[in-house]
This record gives sequence, structure tokens and C-alpha cells, in this order.
Amino acid sequence: MSIRVRVNGVEQELDVDPEMPLLWALRDVLGLTGTKYGCGQALCGACSVHLDGQVVRACVTPIRRADGREVTTIEGLSPDGGHPLQRAWVELGVPQCGFCQSGQLMCAAALLAKKPQPTDADIDQSLAGNLCRCGTYTRIRAAVKKAAGVPDSK
Repeated sequence: MSIRVRVNGVEQELDVDPEMPLLWALRDVLGLTGTKYGCGQALCGACSVHLDGQVVRACVTPIRRADGREVTTIEGLSPDGGHPLQRAWVELGVPQCGFCQSGQLMCAAALLAKKPQPTDADIDQSLAGNLCRCGTYTRIRAAVKKAAGVPDSK
């Protein structure tokens, strides 16, 4: 079956099994390896991408759900790393191992698109499904607030 999907602004036609997880289509077929495989059960958030602006877990989303739709990955957030969230991540030294960061960033971007001035509670709720084994949650929250222009109340 042929799947037509717009990925990071580029039309793609994929001849793949419609049940293939979106994650594998992105990584193995299109070579977009910024989206990570973590648990394979939608529990860790490492594979978070946007499907028509909404966060989905790519590891459990069949590619057929993306047919005729728009997918944005971490590579599409900003080709040069200039997105305000990416800049704040670097400025505040958020990543340690970095494995969860693309999923964290994609969820944070979706939050800021809906709520440009989020509270700590908004950030915590929006990113609650993203696990960071290094425990950089306070820096993640600070970076989201910095990108949003919200003063950090530490």
C-alpha cells in the first residue's frame, strides 16, 4: 500500500506495510533518526512527534494513520537548531545523555503552540509522559519557560 505523508514540509510517498509503526518509517525508510526508540509501548515519550500538530507516540502509531497528513519530527522543528526551545535547551545545558531530548522538545513545542505562556503546572502536565533517566526535569521546565519568555521562579 502506498502512503502519502508530508514530513517536515516535504511530500513523501512510502510503499510500506500500513501497520508499520510511524517510528520505523521515519527512521528506517526516511533516514530521520532524531526521533528515538525508547520503550516501544508509548510509555517513555522518546519517540514523540507531531501529527497535524498533535503529539503522538511514533512507536505505536501505524503509518496508515499519517496517510494524507502532516508529520513534524525534531529535524523539522528547526533545520538549523534555531527554534527558541532548541536555543534555550543549549543555553541552559538541559541534556545530559540526550536520549529523551527530541521527545521532550516535541512535546514542549506542542505545549507552546497551544499555550504560549505556560505555568509550571502546564509544563509538568504536558511533559509528564516523557521520561528523563538523567533527571533534568527542573532544567527542562526552565528551558520551556525561557523559550516562552516566562520568568523562572526558582
